[in-house]
Amino acid sequence: MIEETVLHEELDPARYIERVSLVSGEVLDEPILPRQLLVRYHRDYHVVDIHARHMMSRMMRATGDPEATRRKMKERRRQGHRAASVIARAIGQKDVTKVSKALFGLKDREYFFRYKKPYIAREEVQDRLAELKQEATEKWQAARADGPPRVRVLLTGGTGFVGKEIIWQAAHDDDVEEMIVVIRPKEVRDRKTREVIETRSPKQRGEVLLDRLWLDTPEQRSKFRFVAGDVEQPELGLEPAVIEELESRLTHVIHCAASVAFDDPYEKSFHANVTGTLNALRFSHRLQTAAESPFVAHLSIETSYIHGRQVRDTAREDEIVFPRNFYNNYYELTKAMASIETERFMLAKGLRVIQLCPAIVIGESRAGNNRGDTKVVNAPVNLFGRAQEALGSTTGSWVDRSKGSMLARMACTFPGDPSAEINMIPVDRVVAGIIAALKKPAAVGERVHLATDNRLKSEQMIRVVEEELGIKVKLAEPTLHRTVTLPGMTRLLKRMKQEKIARALNTLGTIFGGYSEWGQPVHEVGNDVRLLGLSETRPNTQHAFRMLCRHNKYVQNFGKLWDLDEMSRREKVWWEFIEDLEDLAGRPAGSMSAVDFRGALKLGLDLAKFERKGTGT
Repeated sequence: MIEETVLHEELDPARYIERVSLVSGEVLDEPILPRQLLVRYHRDYHVVDIHARHMMSRMMRATGDPEATRRKMKERRRQGHRAASVIARAIGQKDVTKVSKALFGLKDREYFFRYKKPYIAREEVQDRLAELKQEATEKWQAARADGPPRVRVLLTGGTGFVGKEIIWQAAHDDDVEEMIVVIRPKEVRDRKTREVIETRSPKQRGEVLLDRLWLDTPEQRSKFRFVAGDVEQPELGLEPAVIEELESRLTHVIHCAASVAFDDPYEKSFHANVTGTLNALRFSHRLQTAAESPFVAHLSIETSYIHGRQVRDTAREDEIVFPRNFYNNYYELTKAMASIETERFMLAKGLRVIQLCPAIVIGESRAGNNRGDTKVVNAPVNLFGRAQEALGSTTGSWVDRSKGSMLARMACTFPGDPSAEINMIPVDRVVAGIIAALKKPAAVGERVHLATDNRLKSEQMIRVVEEELGIKVKLAEPTLHRTVTLPGMTRLLKRMKQEKIARALNTLGTIFGGYSEWGQPVHEVGNDVRLLGLSETRPNTQHAFRMLCRHNKYVQNFGKLWDLDEMSRREKVWWEFIEDLEDLAGRPAGSMSAVDFRGALKLGLDLAKFERKGTGT
């Protein structure tokens, strides 16, 4: 099992991380297991520990002072250690630590983790970065010597949520001359029999993708070429002839492919996020070192959560340190490892790199369109929406309705401290930063947080959900929910033969429990404005979340609409409706109350046919 022992050197966390003694300061020559790097390994193992964290949450809600709460809990720990010492002497136990752990759940670590430092002096790092910026500037100037810039990009992850928005914005950007999208052939299977109906080539998949993105003019479509490849393969799985051609054409590589499954095991996350990143970096280095190459820079799309549970200090853009509170999941951990590999290629091999780190990406800011995405924040919103429908159902027997009502109310218990601040950023702002970075050689060697400075609290999110979806969601203290309530609910649901709902609730609780506790990391922002030239006024997060709820309710039908062609048609109608509504109202649709918006919707949109009223379209 990968959780018990690291089986292969490639997967060994010790490639990036070292364990250091708190007593001597020496590096400890001990194996580092992936599970030891997650917060759940160090918590939720003792009833007293669980109770203490619950009390911390209550104290935080009462005082609103995180530092005072931490000081109080440290004092409680000291009292626990003193009590354990007294009890140990009374029973003749020499090892006080055993007593502390058994009675109070107190286990003190005599070590901490840190990332290995690059074997290069700070002054040399600055000199190297200045050199890379200068090289990028010269290449960029050459690309625009005869007029407008000739930006020719290779994109990985083009079929993902962010990747689709990159394609859409690139299609509308005159500076982007060509975009080559790496994409795998896809087997289409019968939903019932699972038999392969057809295999769609990259070109066929690309044509369908452009149709769904409403890119229908010859000028827009001619920018894009779709080639067979796989980021988890060397040279991105591209044919030699294709690579040879690209060496003399590409100015940039955008590596956007990644796994965003927060509950994947370590090995799977590692291969998707670290191995894929290494393959993309090696490919870009080959481009950069090819004779007569016009290559300018490699854009690495990461996440601002590479900083993990860094709760005491601001997560800075210019550094990455191992968080004393560890990582929430293997997605965060392996993305941090990928960032370290990116820095190694930059400093050791001289690869010109820009690191772009989005926070939690949601639908675009104006209309909430997400092109069928049902992951991350969309998942609980869709679950709440389906629960509301179940509560309002009048069909079926009394027993069936009662059962449905009970299941719905169980689904509407969500782990979250009211004061927890969630860093959500609309996809259009993220991609505006990515497209801008293509034209900003001064950003080479820098890390840019594509995040927000107006984070949304859990209590605000729940209030918006109630206004927009008509259902009251109960916030549960995350530690108690994760360790007590959720296991009980899961067992009950399985007895009721509701395994699917049990899995959904367990997944949501596991994923979001860590992101909805008080004391969430604060991500520094500023490079998005200073280096990329984006607007200093970042999207209104509450407006964007409100539009996410409305989109998922009316367009996505709470995740029950699976036909992506129909989704594309609906989102276009929705976009045009929102555009006209805002022109008429003179303000963003996200600023409108739920009541006012529903009134406008009733007048302007036929939801049964999903057509604009009076237009037939």
